[in-house]
Amino acid sequence: MATKVYIVYYSMYGHVHKLAEEIQKGAASVEGVDAKLWQSDIPKSSWAAFTLSYLASPICSYVYLTLLRCMKQVPEILSDEVLGKMSAPAKSDAPIISPSELPEADGFIFGFPTRFGMMAAQFKAFLDATGGLWRTQELAGKPAGLFFSTGSQGGGQETTALTAITQLTHHGMIFVPIGYTFGAGMFEMENVKGGSPYGAGTFAGDGSRQPTELELQQAFHQGKYIATITKKLKGSE
Repeated sequence: MATKVYIVYYSMYGHVHKLAEEIQKGAASVEGVDAKLWQSDIPKSSWAAFTLSYLASPICSYVYLTLLRCMKQVPEILSDEVLGKMSAPAKSDAPIISPSELPEADGFIFGFPTRFGMMAAQFKAFLDATGGLWRTQELAGKPAGLFFSTGSQGGGQETTALTAITQLTHHGMIFVPIGYTFGAGMFEMENVKGGSPYGAGTFAGDGSRQPTELELQQAFHQGKYIATITKKLKGSE
């Protein structure tokens, strides 16, 4: 049976999407790996189902109910009107994943833009909706990597990944950084380059800058690297 690697991402201006495409190519280049690209936007119906599943849970407690009330106060996505004012382009045609589909994968590579040094709220909302999976620990032991886009060199190429690791930790997932396995590309000093030992990355600047060839090569490497590790872990089960 093929090893399934899900590349799950949120992208507002397309920078993360371009990295995701290369990561998918890298993961798919590993023999026996089925790499699928998913967007992480959450339909409102998914929030309704998530809420009902918690309320129906026999172990639902005051803590859970309080958490649900807090989460319902935070919009999971921006409205079309706001996105229009931000000149955000149309979304890609990659399918939208629901939290209930995550257990199908053997490994993950999650991607998102940064907001104040952390993952964007849209992706955090998606992870907030995985409470049911946390309760059953269905994602425990699964490897996961991270990739990201920031507006500037000091915008969170490391802190975005660092603060995202807490999400993986509570699920019992195994964080897989790329370290310096990308070789000489990690030490590029002549040109601006995104990415870090935590994962592939790019700089969006004012929005006009697009991922460079080197950044795309690093994304491809990350996909191949994590897919290889995921395959090894599955084979040892």
